[in-house]
Amino acid sequence: MNNQATVEKMHQMKLYGMARAFRAVLNTGMGKDLTADELIAHLVDTEWDDRRSRVVSRLMKQARFRYQAFFEQIDFQLSRNLDKNMMLRFSDCGWIEKGQNIIIEGPTGVGKSFLGSALGHQACVYGFRALYFNAIKLFSHLKMAQADGSYEKELKKIGKADVLIVDDFGLQHLDAQSRLALLEILEDRHGRRSTVVITQLPLAKWHEVIGDPTIADAICDRIVHSAFRIELKGESLRKSYGGPNQ
Repeated sequence: MNNQATVEKMHQMKLYGMARAFRAVLNTGMGKDLTADELIAHLVDTEWDDRRSRVVSRLMKQARFRYQAFFEQIDFQLSRNLDKNMMLRFSDCGWIEKGQNIIIEGPTGVGKSFLGSALGHQACVYGFRALYFNAIKLFSHLKMAQADGSYEKELKKIGKADVLIVDDFGLQHLDAQSRLALLEILEDRHGRRSTVVITQLPLAKWHEVIGDPTIADAICDRIVHSAFRIELKGESLRKSYGGPNQ
């Protein structure tokens, strides 16, 4: 049997994980201790894990998270009003399957963006598509899309994301174009896809930032009233960590 030819055929069939495992079996002599069934199971398991890893990596790259944040890195010992039981319930991504929303609120530096990125990463691990945007950049991007005729295409792209994460919402007041775009996005996602909003702004001030009372009511109706709320408190963690806040 020409083992090198077998490895090459695996590569041609894009069975990269299986090829790597088969080569390792040959190099280590491990195959002598395995039955045929065990060898096949080992090769298939390695290929399965490799494909899953590549899917997660692709989803992570497409999401463009602010931080490389993992659920396991969340620090529940910090004094910031973070409910561990609630976060653990989020870890199985059932909230995404139900199209539910999350609002992460709190002062600067308490780890809001890190938590949002961790939620998004967990979504990718479970095979969900996520998109991460800074709010100001999102609205600027959509204005450019309206100008060059790609607006509907961009809305469809956002609409396909199982989880849309909008960070730093409320840092500036929305103009008419931005609030209509936000309403259109949320209307399309309402009850079907999940949205995570990260903000320093108390909910009581959302209407003021959104601007138009009628549109503000519609936006809040589609995201605020049925959302899980994570209300962080405390001093900035950057003083202690000097980097991404966990």
